[in-house]
Amino acid sequence: MYRRSLRQRVAFAFAVCVAVLSLAWGFAFFGAIRLSEDRVLMQQLEVAAKSYPTVTMNLRGYDDIASLPESLQEWAQTNPTEGLYEFEAEELHVAVIASDNKQQKAFVVFDVAGIEAASSEDWWLLLVISGVVGTLGVLGFGLGIVVMRRAVAPVAQLAKAVADIDLEHLSAADHKRIESGRFGDDEVGVLARTIESTLERISAFVARERDFTSSASHELRTPITVITGALELLEQSELSATDVQTLDRVRRATLDMKTTIEMFLCLARETDNGLYDEQFLVAPLVRQAIDLQRHLLNRKLVDVEIDYIENPCVCGHQQAFSIAVNNLVRNAFEHTHTGQGPISILIKEHELLITNQLSSDVYKLHTPTGSSSQGHGLGLGIVQRLCERNGWSFRLHIEGARVVACLSW
Repeated sequence: MYRRSLRQRVAFAFAVCVAVLSLAWGFAFFGAIRLSEDRVLMQQLEVAAKSYPTVTMNLRGYDDIASLPESLQEWAQTNPTEGLYEFEAEELHVAVIASDNKQQKAFVVFDVAGIEAASSEDWWLLLVISGVVGTLGVLGFGLGIVVMRRAVAPVAQLAKAVADIDLEHLSAADHKRIESGRFGDDEVGVLARTIESTLERISAFVARERDFTSSASHELRTPITVITGALELLEQSELSATDVQTLDRVRRATLDMKTTIEMFLCLARETDNGLYDEQFLVAPLVRQAIDLQRHLLNRKLVDVEIDYIENPCVCGHQQAFSIAVNNLVRNAFEHTHTGQGPISILIKEHELLITNQLSSDVYKLHTPTGSSSQGHGLGLGIVQRLCERNGWSFRLHIEGARVVACLSW
């Protein structure tokens, strides 16, 4: 249980990191300054001890140029301005100041020979300082990770709980994995309760959908079965030619109704018992669709040309593929008039192409989002949905009065 909000914990963690690092750097700089001071004093004392009993003075003042060391006299004659100067070759530091005689300037010379560190010592000091800085950086980085990880621990716990849920196979108890009560009343708690409530509603919806499709499947198929049985009994009686034609139309309508019911149940189901992993051949389904829709070409002088470049095998829901192909073939047969043929059906390795000619006032109705009205079968929009559910793709190309329906996998 966390008492503070996520923003407060992150801000607090950031403040702690900054405070600890600031203190560490402050102590490090303070120690470096004290070390430098002690080192300079020790070096001066060593130089003085070496010249004992004659104690030399490293710091001297000069009132005129003539009394300066010879190495500085030429420089002093250039009348330098007041300030501090360093001469590395001579190991001298010079301060130019105004003297009581305004016409001249005074010089304070500090001889650092034997006091400044040698080049080798400078490199060692640089190495030590780099090590200290690097160590502080690593410690600061590790401290930041630990503190921020504790600050965002609730977010990580919620993410892990959500990641453990299989969204493809939701169960009624999945929402209980969130355990929103352990996240408190902060922002993460609100998010956890929202996710838990959403998953609970989705699980209930999936259960209702499963029950509905199971009941609807039985209730809708029963009358179709009864009608089919009645048709079989009628076929055994003596019928006139007109009655036979009427019986054929009823049989086709019954088959269309059965196909429509199967298709809508297929779209309504969240899961379909692994039927989306079936392997099936394309050519037999195309021939079956042509045979089922052949009656639409009666009294039309339209030929159907079929070209099998390949005989591919497709992975997916066989019934969904059959429904899509039936719908495309039906559209092509319905809207091709006498003299506008032939209808071309081409089967390639990864796609099925159905090409037909349409009149200008008809092909405008053929869009991938068209409804099932206007006699367009199940609607190209539903074909699109069937393809999306199976990982296929559907495109419709219209060039003038030439329409090409492409179903690829």
